[in-house]
Amino acid sequence: MFTTLDIELDGPVATIWMNRPERHNAFDEILIAELTAACVALDGDDDVRVVVLAGRGKSFSAGADLNWMKRAAGNGLDENLDDARRLARMLRTLAELKKPSVARIHGAALGGGMGLAAACDIAVAASDAVFATSEVRFGIIPAAISPYVLRAIGARQATRYFQTGERIAAARARELGLVHEVAAPEELDAAVRSVVDALLDGGPAAQSAAKELIRAVDGQMINETLVEETAHRIAHLRATPEAREGIAAFLEKRRPGWSGG
Repeated sequence: MFTTLDIELDGPVATIWMNRPERHNAFDEILIAELTAACVALDGDDDVRVVVLAGRGKSFSAGADLNWMKRAAGNGLDENLDDARRLARMLRTLAELKKPSVARIHGAALGGGMGLAAACDIAVAASDAVFATSEVRFGIIPAAISPYVLRAIGARQATRYFQTGERIAAARARELGLVHEVAAPEELDAAVRSVVDALLDGGPAAQSAAKELIRAVDGQMINETLVEETAHRIAHLRATPEAREGIAAFLEKRRPGWSGG
């Protein structure tokens, strides 16, 4: 049972609702621990194919709870380091889910909230959503979220926004590569569902392997070692029952078993 989250199951789709609307889903030590636990549990549930991350109330997530940050400011280095590690672990757990993850973003996605959006595989935002890496305005830096934000928007753009803390409109966030789709607020759920439906058409083992492939290949020099590794990865998958079912379904003009048969 969670105190800061609601988990909603709809067949193979699990939606994690951050549920601190009175705090705009700003996270503290409890939400961090619960979101980590929820991701671990859903990743281990074979009945769940896709994980959606969303926020109750007016905002996706306003980032770190200022009261939590104030408490942390009064702690020593060791306590602050433990807090930072737990936050970093939560973001990595979300980013490295074996199954696809989709961020459903509305309202504010600030600081750590922008990091949550970047840590998900796919981000779909309402047209009135707003993003920012606003940490410098509080005298700190977006350290824990930086690997995921840089992966999304690149070092050049991050150099600007990490220092200015400017607000980023949804349309601009799409231009930067932070979000994949932007929809009118009343069409946000339909846009998320469209992405989820597309994900459910893919083989679950193949999707997990695709995520591993990206992590292995991204940024690597194209050489014989890398080419050989990619050959091994596809050769391994071709021999799996999932691949045999997918190819058979295509040839027989039917849907594969994982997408409803």
